[in-house]
Amino acid sequence: MSQKVLIVEDEPTISRLLSYNFKSAGFIPQTADNGRVALDILLEESFDLVILDLMLPGMHGLEVLKNLRQRDIRTPVIILTAHTDEDGIANGLSNGADDFMTKPFGVAELFARVTAVMRRTKGHVMQEELLLGEKRIRYGDLAIYPERHEIAYRQQSLTLRPKEFQILQYLFKRPGVVVNRDDLMNMVWGYDAELGERTVDVHINALRRKIESFSAVMRIESIRGVGYKLVLNRSVEV
Repeated sequence: MSQKVLIVEDEPTISRLLSYNFKSAGFIPQTADNGRVALDILLEESFDLVILDLMLPGMHGLEVLKNLRQRDIRTPVIILTAHTDEDGIANGLSNGADDFMTKPFGVAELFARVTAVMRRTKGHVMQEELLLGEKRIRYGDLAIYPERHEIAYRQQSLTLRPKEFQILQYLFKRPGVVVNRDDLMNMVWGYDAELGERTVDVHINALRRKIESFSAVMRIESIRGVGYKLVLNRSVEV
């Protein structure tokens, strides 16, 4: 399956160049020219790699990176910055960037770094794929199967009730991201559903008990007054 890359760059020429070369290399590129827009995209969708310029309108690239890592979103990030911006490089690496490229850069060197970063971070990125014609969403050895309402970890499997599975699937695609109750109610029960927060809490508590007794590689945390987040153990490996 092709890997997805988000290219966050406000210079149109560079953005087009990167998009063209990533597409030629078999990636599925998506672009953003604004830091805040890029962060919104990254909180809603899963990517295999982010190419992140630091000097961006809307939100500085370093703030985008900080927001991702504070939410424990571990998508590999390669930052782009000016040749003389040593502070930007140092701050980027100290805040969780996986590598950096200084402008101007060569495409061959960039892809050598991309290959190295993806190899180092393999197993810590969400992947959607087809296995024998069946869809699964995988993070290392942990996988969920939408058609079966089932989760699996190595040789173990667990079947969940429909609403429990829908909640888990929604959280699973946003590891480390705090999801509020309203979002869960809208996504799982629908905008017109007449139910209270207690309904969500009851389902979350039941789901939590099941998955935490099933495997230690994931847990659901309650964020008081806000909602919930799914935490995936970083020791999970392919």
